[in-house]
Amino acid sequence: MKTVLITGCSSGFGRETARHFLDQGWSVAATMRTPDPTVLPASDHLHVLPLDVSDPSSITRAVGAVGPIDALVNNAGIGWLGAFEGTPDATVRSLFKTNVFGTFEMIRAVLPQMRAQGSGVIVNVSSSVTMKPLPLLSAYTASKAAVNAYTECLALELAPLGIRTRLVLPGQAPSTSFGSNARALMSEANDTPGAYQAFIDQVMASFMENASQEPTHPSDVVEAVWRAVTDENCPFRVPAGSDAVALAA
Repeated sequence: MKTVLITGCSSGFGRETARHFLDQGWSVAATMRTPDPTVLPASDHLHVLPLDVSDPSSITRAVGAVGPIDALVNNAGIGWLGAFEGTPDATVRSLFKTNVFGTFEMIRAVLPQMRAQGSGVIVNVSSSVTMKPLPLLSAYTASKAAVNAYTECLALELAPLGIRTRLVLPGQAPSTSFGSNARALMSEANDTPGAYQAFIDQVMASFMENASQEPTHPSDVVEAVWRAVTDENCPFRVPAGSDAVALAA
């Protein structure tokens, strides 16, 4: 039985991806900051583990508890909406600590065993915002663009070792907790000059108007991650959601 470790499984894309891999007969290590086994169906093949990707010691403990890993899905991440001038430096650092350095450290932790077994798959879940510039997302997009560039180079390094590396690029999913958390952060932690307010109001009104369309569903991301892990011939970049697919065309 193959084993996948998935980060950020408490809700949204991560939770549904873990559910799908369980349904397909995989052993699943579903990690969360605060473990809650009730968010996933009970199974002898499910292992819910605590993991904070911004804490290297937490990563070491989680990976050590899983054993041999056939696939790693780096799904955990945090979002942010806000004008860059009003984005606190601490927020920018937090974005990169989780979205970029968390991905780095997770991969560093699993590479020795994948290299030893001569096989493995690493899937980094990025974002379609890296394919089209959008306002109020400069800091977040920068973190995801860093993940993209890193993954492209890493794929070249790991291919000779028998390790496949892929990018999944989800489109907009406004109803997920990821989107609502990003909006909440904007209201709590920013120091935006008043000159931006009219523009921010306009962008947010448009965002909420389009939210009902929900161009990307969790099932789209699940399908893309599953393909990236199981299909050796899938492209390096796998868009997920109708809007992401349109941008990639």
